[in-house]
Amino acid sequence: MKKIFGWVVLMIMAAGSGWAQEQGKILVFSKTAGYHHASIPAGIAAIRELGQQHHFQVDTTTAAEWFTTKQLGTYKAVVFLNTSGEVFDSTQKAAFMAYIRQGGGYMGIHAASTTEYNWPWYGQLAGAWFNGHPKPQEAVVTVTDIRHIAVSHLPARWRWTDEWYNFKALPANVRVLLEVDETTYNGGKHGAFHPVAWCGGFDGGRSFYTALGHSTDAWRDTLFLQHILGGIRYAMGDE
Repeated sequence: MKKIFGWVVLMIMAAGSGWAQEQGKILVFSKTAGYHHASIPAGIAAIRELGQQHHFQVDTTTAAEWFTTKQLGTYKAVVFLNTSGEVFDSTQKAAFMAYIRQGGGYMGIHAASTTEYNWPWYGQLAGAWFNGHPKPQEAVVTVTDIRHIAVSHLPARWRWTDEWYNFKALPANVRVLLEVDETTYNGGKHGAFHPVAWCGGFDGGRSFYTALGHSTDAWRDTLFLQHILGGIRYAMGDE
């Protein structure tokens, strides 16, 4: 009986190890050609820690040269962490489009919507482009889709301090997850409907965007980190 019990334990351990390895890996991309957020190092460290806790590998780079068909094919998702400006050449753009069209995942965090303004495909992938913000301040965020893994843990009305982005145009054909209540802060320009996190399928792949994540302090908050983890899991195809 002891031998049988020991064999069962070994099989469970082996299966658990295999499960952990099968979670795959993500690439965190944080190149900036415009505004550079001081919170980027904190974001990288926090996502690495999430990877260790939840059994997915995390590579990080600011080098757009990593965007090749071969390299991107090793990742289940690519996270644009506070990227800004024009960060790709035409070859890198083509490789990234091919990656998404082959079922890859994208997650944009905060300033990712300030990236590649002259590339319409990227704007559709992210869902919206940034168009200014008031000073960082506390506001109330409302959860609009309690079933999604990126927001199901949040209170229905969540007080959060951030840099509240306005957008050139609001996202279309997406699953809105969070809205910010413009009556609870100053400087909003969208009125009663102001989404700040959304997701959806796009061009054969998956897309998740959250406008949250401006400050270094955000990357120490457990509710926010669970939001980020849920976004990563969605982008990886693990909803």
